[in-house]
Amino acid sequence: MEEAVILTSFHQSPLPLALELRLCGVHRITGLSEDYPGSLLDVRVTSRDVPWSVHEADRALAIAAAAGFTLPADDAGLPALVPTQPSGLRPDGDYVVVHPGADAPSRAWPAANAEQLVELLAARGLQPVVTGGPGERALTARVAGDHGIDLGGRTPLPVLVDVLAGARAVVVGNTGPAHLAAAAGIPVVSLFSPVVPAGVWAPRGAPVVVLGDQDAPCAATRARTCPIEGHPCLARVSPAEALAAVESLLAEHSGVVA
Repeated sequence: MEEAVILTSFHQSPLPLALELRLCGVHRITGLSEDYPGSLLDVRVTSRDVPWSVHEADRALAIAAAAGFTLPADDAGLPALVPTQPSGLRPDGDYVVVHPGADAPSRAWPAANAEQLVELLAARGLQPVVTGGPGERALTARVAGDHGIDLGGRTPLPVLVDVLAGARAVVVGNTGPAHLAAAAGIPVVSLFSPVVPAGVWAPRGAPVVVLGDQDAPCAATRARTCPIEGHPCLARVSPAEALAAVESLLAEHSGVVA
């Protein structure tokens, strides 16, 4: 390998990987480092070049550009994802995916709220499909209840991409499926806990409505578990508010169906 571009989040250092790459004989290495890198980086980017307020995707593109890799003129720099494996799990007709889980509890909408949203979607004639990982089966079963299709533990990554890409909209916290859905061009209702800034990490590539108190006391704490009793930044987002966001996206982007 002749060259490497290291893409990291602001709290990560590229230097350990840069050292390994250098030991492997990589000749030219680019990365963002606030720490002086010595000879580990040939092209060093800092927050003076790319402020921390810049969206993470734009930061990555800027690091690549510093290395000399720029986008073609017809490329807007937005994520794009096309499903390649039919899952057989898409229901007939229109459906909305509700993904209630998240790796960090601070980023998850309360299960009771998600459960009520599923009931409201079903009452509106929009089939709710509830997704989650193998360790979230109890959560998805609760949220799906008698009104939703429970796919908890049944969607490895390629299957999840296909299910998300067939939805009319996706309701999801600040977690991976939000970005997958947006990259597939599907409108996203993003229940975004402000423990990290939405302006830096909200999904991009599709219409997005961000819900959640972005000025809550937990803002910018990077907390994995909510430090505020009652998790108010997301708990106060009512199921009716989430439904209104879904309906708004569908009304404005009725042609967005994979």
